[in-house]
Amino acid sequence: MPDPLSAIFAALADPTRRAILAQLARGESTVNELAAPHPISLPAVSRHLKVLQNAGLVVKGRDAQWRPCRLDPTPLHDVDAWLASYREFFDGRLDRLEEHLKTLGGGRRTPAGAAQPNQPGSTQQHDRKNRPTKERST
Repeated sequence: MPDPLSAIFAALADPTRRAILAQLARGESTVNELAAPHPISLPAVSRHLKVLQNAGLVVKGRDAQWRPCRLDPTPLHDVDAWLASYREFFDGRLDRLEEHLKTLGGGRRTPAGAAQPNQPGSTQQHDRKNRPTKERST
């Protein structure tokens, strides 16, 4: 059996299973209710639910003849904890990039792609000598 994190990621790899989890995030549902929006058979939905159950993401209950399914978000906390170190890594890189950009721009902020006045390559020259002159026809 693979480690729990691998089972969770394998379960989340399928778009139908992610859609089922999104449905369950809104509340308990029966297999028939979960199958309704999908163009697949009930046995196929049951197989998807089994994968989600094995990963610990779905729990089936018992209510008389109904077996409602519900989302168990606990395994998603494990995924979030695993991703936290990568989030910190990228946040640190973005912070360093922001500091670097501040040093390059002298602290001035301009919209992306906007030329700064009187900068090399700027189309906003304010020097009269550089203005085009109109040709006169004779």
